Amino acid sequence: MAIGIGHADATLSEAEVAGILEAGLMLECAGRRVLVIIPDATRTAPVPLFFGLLCKLLEGHVTALDFLVALGTHPVMSDQALLRLVGISPEERRTRYAHIGLHNHRWNDPQALITLRTIDADEMATLSDGHVRQSLPVTINRMVLDYDVLLVCGPVYPHEVVGFSGGNKYFFPGISGSEVIDLTHWVGAMLTSYAIIGTFNTPVRAIIDRAAQLIPRERLCAAMVVREEKLAGLYVGTPEAAWSEAAALSACLHITWVDEPYRAALAVIPPMYDDLWTGAKGMYKLEPVMEDGGELILYAPHISELSYVHGQILDKIGYHGCAYFQEQWDRFKDFPWAVLAHASHVRGQATYRHGVETPRITLTLASQVSRERCERMGLRYRSLTTIDLDAWRSRTSDRVLFVEKAGERLFKLKRDAPPGLFAQGP
Repeated sequence: MAIGIGHADATLSEAEVAGILEAGLMLECAGRRVLVIIPDATRTAPVPLFFGLLCKLLEGHVTALDFLVALGTHPVMSDQALLRLVGISPEERRTRYAHIGLHNHRWNDPQALITLRTIDADEMATLSDGHVRQSLPVTINRMVLDYDVLLVCGPVYPHEVVGFSGGNKYFFPGISGSEVIDLTHWVGAMLTSYAIIGTFNTPVRAIIDRAAQLIPRERLCAAMVVREEKLAGLYVGTPEAAWSEAAALSACLHITWVDEPYRAALAVIPPMYDDLWTGAKGMYKLEPVMEDGGELILYAPHISELSYVHGQILDKIGYHGCAYFQEQWDRFKDFPWAVLAHASHVRGQATYRHGVETPRITLTLASQVSRERCERMGLRYRSLTTIDLDAWRSRTSDRVLFVEKAGERLFKLKRDAPPGLFAQGP
């Protein structure tokens, strides 16, 4: 059970947030070592507010309080970026918060990781609904063993790999090793983002929840629901309970249901996504409402790189649907599966027959990435100078969609909604 408040049409005050944190955490954390796991800057969340409140609430009551950024495979944050993330100055870091640890997760450093246990192939087949039958070494940042309480503190949004983000996803893949990252993302790719984004119970969620049970420490979660950079909900409890409450509210606030598909859409990618690896969320959130043969344009004038971490691998494999990789598995099986999964999600739904790939929709990139690279990768190129944002904003009909800050709000067709969601009452 989780303690918390959520509003569909209001926001929480700082006093309400502080009260929920105190009620949900003080008894569990007092006299213990606490590691708080937080998102990086690619998520809209009031991290500075929570950093300040948690320090104020727990200092003097716990024996250690540190913070770890759940980067997954995102680039390591600089010291300056970490300070911006938690909202403190260099002077405050040297004085007021000198004793608080601020750490990056390093997914590709074997010395930073430990294997908790291996989930066997039969159990993985059950958890994944038969999509994989192979064992999974459950690797995680070894820092977790230095603490008594692991507190996840982050937002919940519709997510392309797991259905809804948050909860135990901050452990796996947030602070895990490549084995968990690769396998969970590839299962998500086989299921397709189109099918699972914005759904609650998915095979990937089952895998990460099972992996989290193997962590030999108490797990807690402060699950946020953010609307327009304001806090609409906060739930504190076990990761499973807090996430469940937050995901239900996220489904109300972060999903827009539409009657008919769009023939064209333009998604403005915000600066918090600094490469296409993160900026592709504009694709994932709009793909479900694009008609067959439609065109989705990602407008990202600030993006000049496909991925700062995985760009060289992407250049070798290109963007292709899952079937393209599966039908040529001997050729692609030794590439990191998480990168294959990302490439598949970016491509979207596609068929591969007789050596020819046919995507369901056209994805166009308007950015600093060159025409040559876009076309070699399987994307359509569009010059930034040819796009008039004001003209797109004014196109309110003709089945055209314009999204100002794409990446967190999901658009879905009403015909794909769960049964009864739009049923009329008596």
